[in-house]
Amino acid sequence: MQQLHESQVENMPVIHEERVNVGGREMIFEVGRIAELAGGAVTIRYGDTLILSAATASKQPREGIDFFPLTVDYEERMSAAGKIPGGFLKREGRPGEHAVLSARLTDRPIRPLFPKGYRNDVHIVTTVFSADQQNDPDILSITGASAALTLSSIPFQGPVAGVRLGYVDGQIVINPTYEQLEESEMDMVVAGTRDAIMMVEGEALEVSEEIFVDAIDLGHRIIKMLVDAQVRLAEAVGAVKEEVEIPSRDPGVDRAVNAFLGDRLSNAMQLPEKTERNDAISALKNETVAFFVDEFESNRMAEIRELQNTNSLEMAEAMIGFASEVAGVRKAVSDAYDDARKATMRGLILSDGYRADGRRPEEIRPIWSQVGYLPRTHGSAIFTRGQTQVVSTATLGSTRDDQMVDNLTPETSKRYLHHYNFPPYSVGEARFMRGPSRRDIGHGALAERALEAVLPDQEDFPYVMRVVSEVVSSNGSTSMASVCGSTLSLMDAGVPISAPVAGIAMGLITDGEGGYTILSDIQGLEDFLGDMDFKVAGTRDGITAIQMDIKVAGITTQIMREALAQARDGRMHILDKMMEVLPTPRDEQSPFAPSIRSVTINPEFIGMVIGPGGKNIRAIQEDTETEIDIQEDGTIFVAGVNSAGVTEAIERIEQIVWEPSAGDVLSGAVKTIIPVGAFVELTPGRDGFVHISELSTERVNRVEDVVSVGDVVEVKVTEIRNDGKINLTMRGLSNDTGPVELPEEGEVVSGPVRNIIQIGAFVQVAPGRDGFVHISNLTEGRVNQVSDVLSVGDVVNVRITKIRDDGKIDLTMRGVSQNGDGGGHEGGHEAEDAYAPRSRRPGFIED
Repeated sequence: MQQLHESQVENMPVIHEERVNVGGREMIFEVGRIAELAGGAVTIRYGDTLILSAATASKQPREGIDFFPLTVDYEERMSAAGKIPGGFLKREGRPGEHAVLSARLTDRPIRPLFPKGYRNDVHIVTTVFSADQQNDPDILSITGASAALTLSSIPFQGPVAGVRLGYVDGQIVINPTYEQLEESEMDMVVAGTRDAIMMVEGEALEVSEEIFVDAIDLGHRIIKMLVDAQVRLAEAVGAVKEEVEIPSRDPGVDRAVNAFLGDRLSNAMQLPEKTERNDAISALKNETVAFFVDEFESNRMAEIRELQNTNSLEMAEAMIGFASEVAGVRKAVSDAYDDARKATMRGLILSDGYRADGRRPEEIRPIWSQVGYLPRTHGSAIFTRGQTQVVSTATLGSTRDDQMVDNLTPETSKRYLHHYNFPPYSVGEARFMRGPSRRDIGHGALAERALEAVLPDQEDFPYVMRVVSEVVSSNGSTSMASVCGSTLSLMDAGVPISAPVAGIAMGLITDGEGGYTILSDIQGLEDFLGDMDFKVAGTRDGITAIQMDIKVAGITTQIMREALAQARDGRMHILDKMMEVLPTPRDEQSPFAPSIRSVTINPEFIGMVIGPGGKNIRAIQEDTETEIDIQEDGTIFVAGVNSAGVTEAIERIEQIVWEPSAGDVLSGAVKTIIPVGAFVELTPGRDGFVHISELSTERVNRVEDVVSVGDVVEVKVTEIRNDGKINLTMRGLSNDTGPVELPEEGEVVSGPVRNIIQIGAFVQVAPGRDGFVHISNLTEGRVNQVSDVLSVGDVVNVRITKIRDDGKIDLTMRGVSQNGDGGGHEGGHEAEDAYAPRSRRPGFIED
């Protein structure tokens, strides 16, 4: 950090600092340097990662609401990692997925720690100012938000703190770096107060429940240290909390409402069907509110009428306030009814072990599933548990379909995506749909983490995978139903996952005196009125994802241990039901899915595959109707709807990058002839050289006596030179016939027409040797166009009129019989054997 000039030091504010050693690195809390006008502000530095957390509350409560208006924003500044944002605008816009998940991570452990009934707007902003690409700032945001609240006058009942835990080489690691997380079997965030755990969030590679509990125990010890540091910091700055007056309700209202309800609320809450139960509870609430409001209105109007003859001014004032009084009674009775509903549900569970739908605490709702439901998707599944139902679809794409990541983490792309949608009709509501909410993004990320542990490596399965889970009916635990549906849809798509994954949501009901009941597979009412939502996903061998939210002041590790054990039993039951539908992944992908194969080449040959200006790769893609994606390490992915096209593209790539070895025998076309030899194309773009002395075992005077440009010949690799050039030989191979014996002048031979030009035609008179017939020598009469007499491929009889010094041969057809017997002239011979096609080694380009 820069040293300040003396004149600057005089104007510096008072700065307070706390340092805590966490995981072998120092975490530095600092307050006073920046953001003095926020309600509370603190910076936290860990390594070279630095965040600012600021907390501010409104001066007055927000009128007319029945919830706590807390907003948490997590702002990533790309400059923190020395990056410029991608895209056209080049500035940060709406938060990305990582920022949304980080904001949720901060929100969840602090939200329960505000006074019940507190209605002032509270806004927490965490801004990442420096990111060292080693320490993730998201874990600092939890502690930073708590510290900012603790330093402010806001009535926050913390502090809390967060810690990340990994599992590397059999050891639990505190706040692992990005590099350590690459090797870690677990990535878990634990947050809590000094006395209890408030939140757990993480993923793992099938780690056991015992390791999770041990990690939580260790994490809580670190949390206590960070909480103590916040307390010392608050004491140092003299933080004072404001006195908040929370409106209290007349206990007489609660007694009157409970007396009016009697057993009717308990009976309504024990109706097993959700819609019927909700309708009954809602109707009873309306009846209760109407009864007490009507009673109040009747009594109050009687009082006002008595004022008519005594005090007209007082009567007028009473009439003005009448509507407000009625609204107050309506709200008081409504709140009393809601409390009675919560108490009734909790009492049924704690005292009788009875749940709203009649289940025992550990019992799972009825399950049914179906795969292959959608005809044109690559994979699909319906997963139904009670009245919770999710339709999941799996889509396979090429490597070009991966998602580019533009945030402060080292991650640059993702090949597995899970998206979760929660339309309003799933809960019988009618409202606007404006894209995925923070909740949708969070639930999708949880299901994504649950499946990542069992996905195949890209080398074994070179596809990008996307699963979309559409919640079509919701009564609790939709995110865990998405995990189950995603597993089945991936298996239906033929994705070779290593093990099926199932998820279950656990609940908790406490009595405030140490008594509690753990619930398996909670439904919506139990989630809303209960004390915990604990989601656990995993295979038969261990946990792959976990998320816990607490609505009370925290729970003990003993409760967590029992909940994890009960969740495992439920998970085994769900997996059994899923395997009845589809026990293993399908052997083949859908016919509508692209065929994708990969090949690995020497990275030095990437340029050869691409070709000048992309010529080679474009030609392969167009000819084979494929998409080709080349990685920097030399891995090439080829995708196409037609598997034959993919195979052809792979073969053509292999031809381009083929590296010969001495002794290889193969075929190729003669591309160029020079006086001392010939160049033969072995693969596209790769030529070898045959010296004139290697054309035949016999002496060769001229290269043209043995080969012509375009001839396909068999060659053997004799040497790979240090400069990469390839030496070849034709000696001793099938086409080693020595120099071609040319016919003599005056001799008549038969041969095919090889080429036609405007002034004549070329006719092959010996293997690899052509002669030329001028248009004037085609017939005895006048010929206007060569094509009027000949076509390419015609076998004709010609007479050798002259063999020039440069080897060119002049021919004539004038006076030569075309009866196919060599003209009947003495010395004539058939040359048909020379024109028979030669055998070719497969996989190389024809001339």
